[in-house]
Amino acid sequence: MLFRESATSVATRILEGSLALHLTENFVHQHGRRPGTSEVRSWERSLPALTNALVEAGLGDVEVLIEYSLPLTSRRADALLAGVHPTTGEPSYVIVELKQWSEAYPEEDEPLLCRNGTYAQPVLNPIEQVRGYCAYLLSFNGALERAPQSLAGVAFLHNATEFGVAGLREVPEDGYGRMYTGAQRGAFLDFLRSRLAPKPGARAADILLDAKVRPSKQLMAVAAAEIGDREQFVLIAEQRVAYEKVMSAVRRARRSNTKQVIVVTGGPGSGKSVVAMSLLGELFRRGVPALHATGSASFTKTMRKVAGSRRPEVRRLFVYFNSFMAAEPNDIDVLICDEAHRLRRTSANRYTKAELRTDRPQVSELIDAARVPVFLLDQHQVVRPGEMGTEEEIRRAAAEHGLDCTVVELDGQFRCGGSAAYEKWVVDLLGLEGGTPHVWEPDGKFELMAAESPQELEDFLVSRRAEGYGARMSAGYCWTWTKKVTPEMASLPADVVIGDWERPWNVFGDRSVLGAPPAPLWATDPAGFGQVGCVYTAQGFEYDWSGVIIGPDLVWRTDRWVVDRSASKDPSFSKATPDDEVDRLVRNTYKVLLTRGMVGTVVHSTDPETREMLRSLIRPGTGAQVPAGV
Repeated sequence: MLFRESATSVATRILEGSLALHLTENFVHQHGRRPGTSEVRSWERSLPALTNALVEAGLGDVEVLIEYSLPLTSRRADALLAGVHPTTGEPSYVIVELKQWSEAYPEEDEPLLCRNGTYAQPVLNPIEQVRGYCAYLLSFNGALERAPQSLAGVAFLHNATEFGVAGLREVPEDGYGRMYTGAQRGAFLDFLRSRLAPKPGARAADILLDAKVRPSKQLMAVAAAEIGDREQFVLIAEQRVAYEKVMSAVRRARRSNTKQVIVVTGGPGSGKSVVAMSLLGELFRRGVPALHATGSASFTKTMRKVAGSRRPEVRRLFVYFNSFMAAEPNDIDVLICDEAHRLRRTSANRYTKAELRTDRPQVSELIDAARVPVFLLDQHQVVRPGEMGTEEEIRRAAAEHGLDCTVVELDGQFRCGGSAAYEKWVVDLLGLEGGTPHVWEPDGKFELMAAESPQELEDFLVSRRAEGYGARMSAGYCWTWTKKVTPEMASLPADVVIGDWERPWNVFGDRSVLGAPPAPLWATDPAGFGQVGCVYTAQGFEYDWSGVIIGPDLVWRTDRWVVDRSASKDPSFSKATPDDEVDRLVRNTYKVLLTRGMVGTVVHSTDPETREMLRSLIRPGTGAQVPAGV
């Protein structure tokens, strides 16, 4: 959260003109950038409407938590009110979503979405938005898990009349999601009094903030239940918008024989695969023909094993991008293309039958195969020559087919402890969007450490595993990978050699060898610790602690990164691969590896100058150096 005080104190700061300044300073400290103009405008115009209502209702002692961060995500509620329930005397909480809208109307055929002149694209109905925040908070906050009745949610559209937003009430209201307009100010005050007593709320706020946060539901751990039984994930904000967009397109396609392309973009941890699993699960339960496709053998084989271990019909839902070369047009209703940044120029390879060999783009095959093709991607995760999954390429292909293409951008962060600041730090570190490396400023959500040696890195991860965390080590593709490993060997080949530290790459192929899991299960099987994963086995997965070794293919020289392609052993880089493409792919590789962790990352470089640079950015008291002797 950005700020916490009683409603009376917040109101006083507003009168003094100092609140927006305090919020801006705290925002810069937490996020490493200045807030947008619209955000500051919201603080200046919406927070007074809320605090004035609280004071007028006699609730000046209620604690107001401004820009309250939902656990394990970068998403923030505009305000969370903490106080005492007037009937039970127990802690009571109200999540408040503030809107400056004067009018809004539901999106056609999509009542959970709405349009407002402020935004170019539809957004989530505020009733559903605040309900999603409540559901999410109940899932992750220990204090509320034990007392779900202590939480309520409300959207306050303080500039709106009932006429201006009447259509939004098509969405049912309940205790976790309701809406009041400026014209209903008296009813809004009555609602606040029904949930909060005129007593100090500081203790209730302390209880909420000190409560244990439950671990994030890792994708693989609940995939089977998500697909076969019931919804396991709580989708919020743009995640829910993407979900509703797809479901609306499905309804239109079935009703009027239409076809629509949908693209969902977002960085690592923004929830793309969670949206994909939620869609697949709901469509499967409804009996709608749908498939989940990727270009990742590890991801697809893992999903087949985890989600379809006891149900062959579920296992068959997971296929590859190149499975549609001979598919009939619109053969299925929905094709969910996860990790779509791994799309290839063509599905044909050396194993393709002669009669199927064409120059037809893979993206065209996928668009043709379904009435609603859905592409989920992060173009900064393109790590192999020939991968071309970008928003621009898919838009172009849709236009060539004469189809509308809807794009939804996920800007939340659910991996890396929900730390948007850490993802930005990685992007700037690697110069992927024009930024430059800067000192890591902890935001309380994610831990970042630097190790002086690979042994130090491994020892630290071992200590975290002893505390019950999961952990993996990964590295750039800078060491030759022995792929012929047999059970007759005494041990796995120690391919990754750094000084006197030697460890094997993860096992190549689909079979367990010498107690080590096959490549597709390296990231999810506890026995994967001890082997070093490469980007092709780590991509698409997450684990609590991530140890990343930056190899000699990426080194810091004076004031810039230098990519040494001669140090790479990646067989996908050929002599025909241009230097600038290798440069981009190597940087993207380390972005993928550095954003796998849920709790923290410990990083080591094999190059002395690069280690010194990292040490200057991850200073003691900002991230940390790994404690000696760990």
